[in-house]
Amino acid sequence: MKLTTAGESHGKALIAVIEELPAHLQINAAEINGALALRQSGYGRGARQKIEKDEAEILTGVRNGETLGSPVTLCIYNKDYQNWEAAMSAGACDSETMQKKALTKVRPGHADLTGMLKFGQEDARNILERASARETAIRVAAGEVYRQYLLALGVEIGGYVREVCGIKDEGEYAFEDLAKAKTTGVGMLNVEAEKKAEEKIAALKKAGDTAGGVVEIRVKGLKSGFGNVMTYAEKLDSLLAAGLMSIQAVKGVEIGAGFAVAERSGKEIHDEIFYNDEKGFYRNTNRAGGIEGGMSNGEEIVIRVAMKPIPTLMKGLQTVEFSSKETAVAASERSDVCAIFAFEIIAEAVVAQVLADAVAKRLGGDTMEQVQKRYADLP
Repeated sequence: MKLTTAGESHGKALIAVIEELPAHLQINAAEINGALALRQSGYGRGARQKIEKDEAEILTGVRNGETLGSPVTLCIYNKDYQNWEAAMSAGACDSETMQKKALTKVRPGHADLTGMLKFGQEDARNILERASARETAIRVAAGEVYRQYLLALGVEIGGYVREVCGIKDEGEYAFEDLAKAKTTGVGMLNVEAEKKAEEKIAALKKAGDTAGGVVEIRVKGLKSGFGNVMTYAEKLDSLLAAGLMSIQAVKGVEIGAGFAVAERSGKEIHDEIFYNDEKGFYRNTNRAGGIEGGMSNGEEIVIRVAMKPIPTLMKGLQTVEFSSKETAVAASERSDVCAIFAFEIIAEAVVAQVLADAVAKRLGGDTMEQVQKRYADLP
């Protein structure tokens, strides 16, 4: 499967094109929009969430609620475009408005400066409009389509927030507990940790600062053998890491025990293998995080993803004005203080995309009936 997204943060719309979905996949548009609503939720979000109410329109590839086998196109129209059309139109823009909306006090931690140098721009607006996390809205919409593909095979994805700016939720939770995280303000499951995280975010907002955090994504029901040990380009852990690192603000991905494997011996890390007639091959521990040799091993896939603090601060950091090269305070765009709740939703969407592609590569199939039969026939 191939996903292509397009669109700018304050442009007319965000677009996703999904290729090679099989025919007869039932598409629930309400679930897509439900995921988009969750992405706009969470304690610490900024003013733009009050302007936009994201809803995805299906433009192509679906008829009567079913995929046709042709490319599926999703569209989210940016309501804020009406306030930016004079500066963001594909045709002639108003030069005075463009100058007013220009950003040249480049922000540390953002794509502004490097992008301007790479693409020969004098205005960071031509970079930041695509670099903006606004792009993740359409990835969430597409990710929900991929999730529906996986759910048709019995594969489920969930997650929660483990950490916000040093405040940790260190509980151990069953997969069935994860859905509760979607009903909280920050996305944590421990009530005390959630309260402390909200207090931290409130303090940062008052100080004009921002926060990042860590989310954990879990996958239940994926059979063994997805991904490929024979070529590094198809190793499932590599694909998941690449997909997740492509999300704006991600600085780290670990699978299973992750960096803890460096601190412990082999006896403490490797999952011993057992067999009985009822379960077949199984493991009593899951420190590998459901992936061995670049392939799913049938256990829950466990991934943790680190998001850096949002680089647009209300009290900007020291920087340089691009044209004059003079010392300046970094520009302040409308921004969130903490978007970790939304980030967890985005990470789930990307995991769904990567896994759906891995399933499709192995099983093929022109129709969902073919895919479901091939999946059911796997050991």
